[in-house]
Amino acid sequence: MDYKKIVAEEIQKLVPEHLTYDQVYQLLEVPKYTEHGDVAFPAFALAKALRKAPQAIAGDLAAQLNHPYIEKVEAVGPYVNLFLEKAAVTNAVLHEIAAEKQAFGTADIGKGGNVPIDMSSPNIAKPISMGHLRSTVIGNSLANIMKKVGFNPIKINHLGDWGTQFGKLIVAYKLWGNEEKVKAEPINELLTLYVRFHTEAESDDTMNDEARAWFKKLEDGDAEALHLWEWFRSESLQEFMKIYDMLGITFDSFNGEAFYNDKMDEVVELLDKAGILTQDRGATIVDLEKYNLNPALIKKSDGATLYITRDLAAAIYRKRNYDFAMSLYAVGNEQSNHFKQLKAVLKELGYDWAENMHHIPFGLITQGGKKLSTRQGKVILLEEVLNEATELSLKQINEKNPTLEDKEAVAKAVGVGAVVFHDLKNDRLNNFDFDLEEVVQFEGETGPYVQYTNARGLSILRKAAVELDTTEAADLGLDDAYAWEVVKLLNSFPEIIQQAYEKFEPSVIAKYTIHLSQAFNKYYGNTKVLVEDDKRNARLALVQSVATVLQEGLRLLGVQSPEKM
Repeated sequence: MDYKKIVAEEIQKLVPEHLTYDQVYQLLEVPKYTEHGDVAFPAFALAKALRKAPQAIAGDLAAQLNHPYIEKVEAVGPYVNLFLEKAAVTNAVLHEIAAEKQAFGTADIGKGGNVPIDMSSPNIAKPISMGHLRSTVIGNSLANIMKKVGFNPIKINHLGDWGTQFGKLIVAYKLWGNEEKVKAEPINELLTLYVRFHTEAESDDTMNDEARAWFKKLEDGDAEALHLWEWFRSESLQEFMKIYDMLGITFDSFNGEAFYNDKMDEVVELLDKAGILTQDRGATIVDLEKYNLNPALIKKSDGATLYITRDLAAAIYRKRNYDFAMSLYAVGNEQSNHFKQLKAVLKELGYDWAENMHHIPFGLITQGGKKLSTRQGKVILLEEVLNEATELSLKQINEKNPTLEDKEAVAKAVGVGAVVFHDLKNDRLNNFDFDLEEVVQFEGETGPYVQYTNARGLSILRKAAVELDTTEAADLGLDDAYAWEVVKLLNSFPEIIQQAYEKFEPSVIAKYTIHLSQAFNKYYGNTKVLVEDDKRNARLALVQSVATVLQEGLRLLGVQSPEKM
C-alpha cells in the first residue's frame, strides 16, 4: 500500500495549477521522528506561485486535507505533518501480505528480459577462498532480486580456466606432482604445486620460460598438455561444487575463459573492419583517448590476446545468445577501469547495447586489514570458514536449545547464512575485515539474529494453535504504537526491493531485515501477543506477516530461514 500516493493525490487536488502529482510525490518526506507524523509535505515549493509564506500555506493545506486513511494533520512551521489512520492502514497492509504471501513485493519491471550475471569465477586448480565470496553471494542475490522484479537472470560462472598459470602448473606437476595425491585432494595439492613453482622460480627464471613453452603447447592443442588441463579442470570443478552446494547456489553456465578461445579471431576482425585498430610498439590497440581512458590492448607484440579480447568475445556471444536486457558483472572494484574500456570498445564498434552492461563493483574482504594473496599461499579457504561457522552455530544451539531437532541441519543453515548475510549487509563498495566470532552471534545486527526473529514468530504461531485466517484477522485492526512501527516497515518492503534493484545493492534488503527484526522484537517485548481478547488474531496476523516478509527477505539474500532455532 503506497500511502504516500494517497497523500500526494489529496495535496495535488488542493493545488492543481501549481504542482503535478509527480512533483508532490517527490517532495513528500518521511519524518525522522514519529511525533512529527508518518509523512510530511514541505510547503516551500508553493511559496513563489502562491506569493505566501510557507508557514501560511502549510496552515491552509492542513485545514483542508481530509481522507479516511488520514487520522490528523498538523501544520508545524512550513511543514504539513500527516498522521495516518493506524487501524485502517494496518488492515490494508496485513490484507495485502496475507493475500500475496511470498509474492508480496513482486514486480514486473523486467517484462521477462534476460539478464546474464557474470559471477564467482574462481581460477581452476586454486581453492575458492574468502576472496571469491563477495562475487558469488552478491551475484546470487542480484539474480534473486532481478527475478523478483520480473527479469530472467542467467547465472554465469566465468571460470578462470585458461592462461599462463596452466603452463606453470603443468611444469610443477611434471617436476613434483603425484597423481594419487592430486586425486585425493585436488585443490590442496594443485595449490601446493602452484605455490612451490613461484617459490622456485624466484631463484630460477628458466622455469618461467618452460611454463610459457608448455602454455604455448596447450594453445596449439598438444595432447599431453590438453589431457592435464582437462584433468585439472574437472577435478577442480568437482571440488568447487561442494562449496556451491553448501551455499545453496546453482549456475546456468560454466562457460569460462577457454570457451572463448575460438571466438577471439572474429573480435579482432570486427575491430579491424571498423578501422579502430592501431599499432603501438608492436602491440595492437584501440585508442580510447576520447573516453579519457588508456588504450585497450587487444594483442601483445607476440600476438597473444588479452583479457579484454576475451571479454569482448564474451559480451558479443552473450548478446547474440541471450539478447539481454541488461548484462551484469559482479567483479571487484579494482577492475573498474577494465570494464570502462570494454564498454568503450564495444561503443566504438557501434554496439549501443553496451550501455546496458553494468559492472557491479565491490570492496575487499581483508584479514587484519591486509589483502589476501594466493601466490604467497596466504589464503583463507571458504570451505573452512563455512565449516567453522557451522561448528560455532552448533555450539550456540547446544548451549541455548540442546533438544532442538535436526540441529546439525539448522546449524549449517545458520552458520552458512551468517557468513552470507554478513557479506551482504555491508554496502558492497566498502572493504570489511572478517571476524567469524562476531559474524555468528545470535544477538546484534547479524544473520542469525534475523533468522532467530523469524523462528520466534513461527514459534508464537505454533503456540497459538489456531488455524489463522489472516485475511479475516486483519479486519480487527491494530492501532498501538509498537505495532504501527512494524506495519510501516512491512509496508515499505516492495519499495525496499525496488531500491535494491535500482542500486544493484543487496545490502538495502539485509539492513531492512535487521530493522524489521528490531521493530518486531520491540513489539514482542511490549505486547502480550497470545492473551485472549478481541485483538488476539489481529496480533497473530501481524506476527504471520513479519515471518512471511523476513523469510522472503532472507531468500532474496540467498539465506535459509529455519523454522526452529
